[in-house]
Amino acid sequence: MSIIITPGDELGRRMHKFTNELDKAYDNWELCAIAGAVNIFYLTGTVCDGVLILRRGRDYTLWVRRNYDRSILESAIADIRPMHSYREVAASLGALPDTVYLDTAYVTLEWSGLFRKHLPFKNILPVNDAMFKARAVKTEYELERMRRSGASMARLLTQELPGLMYEGISEAELGAELLALTIKNGHQGNNRFHMRNASDLLGHIAFGKSSLFPGVFNGASGITGICPAMPVLGSHARKLCAGDIVFIDACFATEGYHIDKTLIYCFRGNPPEYIKAAHDHCLELMRKGASLLKPGARPSDIYNEVLADVRPEFLYHFMGIPGRAVPFLGHSIGLYVDEPPVIALGFDEPIEAGMTFAIEPKMGFEGIGMVGGENTYLVTENGGVSLTGEPLPIIMVD
Repeated sequence: MSIIITPGDELGRRMHKFTNELDKAYDNWELCAIAGAVNIFYLTGTVCDGVLILRRGRDYTLWVRRNYDRSILESAIADIRPMHSYREVAASLGALPDTVYLDTAYVTLEWSGLFRKHLPFKNILPVNDAMFKARAVKTEYELERMRRSGASMARLLTQELPGLMYEGISEAELGAELLALTIKNGHQGNNRFHMRNASDLLGHIAFGKSSLFPGVFNGASGITGICPAMPVLGSHARKLCAGDIVFIDACFATEGYHIDKTLIYCFRGNPPEYIKAAHDHCLELMRKGASLLKPGARPSDIYNEVLADVRPEFLYHFMGIPGRAVPFLGHSIGLYVDEPPVIALGFDEPIEAGMTFAIEPKMGFEGIGMVGGENTYLVTENGGVSLTGEPLPIIMVD
């Protein structure tokens, strides 16, 4: 049995980053409870039904309802305890402070009521921003997993995917073939999103104008998906035809850490010159955005600088078809695909070395579909360094 264990010193670095951010946000905090699965994983290396209790200046404890035995095997933290009820957590804590600091973005009212039944805190204050700030700057351990994801996806999309395309294959079938390939090469088989009620296996697989369908996710493109109940991968009904623009916006995650990459293909045809020009212009904008990913830059300034470079004839199509264009250029990425900060207006806190961003300038054309690209970049003193390969022109598939 092979078990992946996040090293204890790595977990210690993450805990130190998080508590530092918590100290900055709340200089008088005493007790913090982490209940979101991804946040528990970030700090302990395991996912469980339970709660992580941190007390200022003291050791921390992971209380596990299910599955304790698994958590003991997977996590390198020192104090993991089984529980049947939050009554046991309350008994271990004794006298409670008035306020608990909680990752409120990931708990329900029902869970909160159950938790407070046995731990009757008077107040709850959120630690979501502190957690995102801690997670935004990646450790070398985290970056190594993102680099592996990026290298695998770049190879699969450029070397393997074109050979899977044939006339008559459906979006869903191509998506399933690509998903199988990614899993064989290390993808965890699911993408996590911060956006509420979001679910995804791989990304957007769309032929022609299918990529312009109103999307569930907050992005420039959309897909019909398998069905309204599960709008993932692509449609069974839409078949690949000669001349189609094929839009692939796909994520790959290794041990929790995501990358995001978009490539455009043309199947047995030659796209119009203005479509080629629009796509190539998107690649220019991507390179510009990446060059600005330096410590101290503000996401809002990056957005404004890139937007100012969009050629007037393409501005109408930028980041989606008119009426459904999105007002951003990219997003931070890590344990979620869509993490803050966003490359958009209103995000004015300077970025730092070690942050990772997906930069995705795209354009939508009625009757044709989406063009443009996306790569995931690491913020460095010299600008963004791609973790997913270079921007590529439209790939011709014969």
